[in-house]
Amino acid sequence: MVEVVQLARCYPGLVALDKISFTVNRGEIVGFLGPNGAGKTTTLRILAGYLAPTSGTARVAGLDVVRDSLLVRSRIGYLPENVALYPDMRVIEYLRFRGALKGVYGRALRVRLDQLMESCGLVDVQRKIIGFLSKGYRQRVGLADSLLNEPDLVILDEPTIGLDPNQIRMIRNLIRSLAPRHTVLLSSHILPEVETVCDRVMIINQGRIVASDTPANLTGLLKGNRCIRAEIHGPLDAVRAELALLPGVIRVEAGNLPDGWVRWVCESPKDMDIRPDIYRMVSRHPWGLRELGVERANLEDVFVQVTRNDAADDARDFRAAGGPSA
Repeated sequence: MVEVVQLARCYPGLVALDKISFTVNRGEIVGFLGPNGAGKTTTLRILAGYLAPTSGTARVAGLDVVRDSLLVRSRIGYLPENVALYPDMRVIEYLRFRGALKGVYGRALRVRLDQLMESCGLVDVQRKIIGFLSKGYRQRVGLADSLLNEPDLVILDEPTIGLDPNQIRMIRNLIRSLAPRHTVLLSSHILPEVETVCDRVMIINQGRIVASDTPANLTGLLKGNRCIRAEIHGPLDAVRAELALLPGVIRVEAGNLPDGWVRWVCESPKDMDIRPDIYRMVSRHPWGLRELGVERANLEDVFVQVTRNDAADDARDFRAAGGPSA
């Protein structure tokens, strides 16, 4: 559905995109992540036809975004980070107007509007003036607008910004429901949301793709040691001493809990599992053990690692460990 080859965008004294390449398959929901200024929005604007690349090519459904700009735009739904709406129009009037601009008329438009009012949670505000709506509702209007023409590709730039937790959950479910009818390219700073919703994640830093894989595979390729979490009821100094003596334990940290228990974190090499040793250690004493588990890495840990100043080295390490390059 999306094919980007050696795409670059340069400004005087700045390379916003440095010859990036990637593909997005039909029906995929792909998260596009990166720190501020990394090139995310530039890439999305090029794909949406709002910005021309300096060099390289980008295709959507086989159409070149420069040569076939109008056709590409007719196949895309785009929700920018800051939604530009007409504040003096009512919601239903605005969406009818936008539908007509996108070539959706008559009964097809009425049916589509009924679907979007329901799925985007706009039924109760469809007669209200947009300027009087909360930021969350204005975001929903923008999302409904992006889906009016049933696009092949939906580009969402921070779609849940300004929404409360209930609204975020609703939008998250809506995004999930878009596949397989639509391909979704999602940019967001809410990493747990991306981890939950997306089939695959691409991370861009300083204009280059530094990681690309499923969230599970990316977290599995993280460098570093394993951390085991255990809640133990016993004498603090004695527990600390015995944990420190276990084979493979590199570091031990304690945190007191309100009910007299202590949460211990034991660091060990990544290829060692010391949980059986901890269990046997506790069972030899009249101590209590109520939790024993591994502190799991998440997408935030991956993001921090590959967007540090030494991100290029980390990206090479990811590929050497089996992570695919973009």
